[in-house]
Amino acid sequence: MSDDEQDTQPQKKNHNKHRRDKPWDNDSINHWEIKSWKAEEGDALPGGSLLEESSFATLFPKYREKYLREVWPIVTRALDKYSIKCELNLVEGSMTVFTSKKTSDPYIILKARDLIKLLARSIPCQQALKVLNDDSHSEIIKIGGLVRNKERFVKRRQRLIGPDGATLKALELLTECYILVQGNTVAVMGSVKGIKRAREVVIDCMNNIHPVYNIKRLMIMKELAKDPKLATEDWSRFLPSFKKKNVQRKKPKNKRIKGSYTPFPPAQMQSKVDQQLDSGEYFLSERQRKARKLEEKQQESIKRSIEKRMDKEKDFEAPTSKSSPKVSTSSKSQSESTNLDIDKLKEKFSAAGSKRKTSSSGNTNDMSDFIDTGKGKKKKKKRTKE
Repeated sequence: MSDDEQDTQPQKKNHNKHRRDKPWDNDSINHWEIKSWKAEEGDALPGGSLLEESSFATLFPKYREKYLREVWPIVTRALDKYSIKCELNLVEGSMTVFTSKKTSDPYIILKARDLIKLLARSIPCQQALKVLNDDSHSEIIKIGGLVRNKERFVKRRQRLIGPDGATLKALELLTECYILVQGNTVAVMGSVKGIKRAREVVIDCMNNIHPVYNIKRLMIMKELAKDPKLATEDWSRFLPSFKKKNVQRKKPKNKRIKGSYTPFPPAQMQSKVDQQLDSGEYFLSERQRKARKLEEKQQESIKRSIEKRMDKEKDFEAPTSKSSPKVSTSSKSQSESTNLDIDKLKEKFSAAGSKRKTSSSGNTNDMSDFIDTGKGKKKKKKRTKE
């Protein structure tokens, strides 16, 4: 490269030009390490104790009262080791922790605050007491306000738990955290890195991203962390990217029917005041307007009643077809023929009856005496008169 080309290229700025090496700039020192508080080894407070008393209180639901009453002696014994006092108020339904004069660790009161919060969120006592350790932390993630629709919220919360808690168990193994889904919150206990990953998965699940995708991503990251060669490299090329692809579909074009071209714009729509001015209603008083509306309603009701009555009367109208007179004549002829047949039948039956009487005059099986007929009654009446 020539001197001219070197002059034209932009030179990189050296920001560490005037920086001096610090005593903590050493690879052997782990800056993220959390040291345990040991008052005996010189970690005591300068004054020997805290200047003022610090206290935290939290409420618990009614269904946790029985369990907390049974477990409270274990909680008091665990907090006594750190010189923290605790109080269970069953009347108000609250738990309180506060420091004492013997408390040497200034941060332990915040750990005790997290303990009573976890106990109120239905976490077992033995699990909640692990928060008091230095390497364990906790967070309560609020998920109630992330989804507005209640049914959708319940479905996504169940998706986070999975069938028989399988999804939640896989998430616990990958993040090395204890996770409990309870109501509108998710309680997470573990390391700072594990809590951060668990929070991302929970919030993504509430934002309609299935936790299986994030679990697959965490599994790949766990395998890559085992390889020391890839520790300092970028893992983005190995990790899958689960992004939503919004495929735009072609919408059907609505063909407009073209009318005749007119250079003039369409007429402006009349306002309500203009319509009232045209009809003359604008100059009427409110009483007159109401009376006018009542008249219109009455007229409409009268019209409807007349129409209904006409519809009902149509069913009772006689048919006006040409075949009706023929039907009447044929019916008359049928009735005449039927009348003639009935008269003939009566004559036949009467003749047959007279023959039977003459033939069976001496027959003992004749049942004519036991049959009640109109003719016999008339004869008896005549005999009594004579």
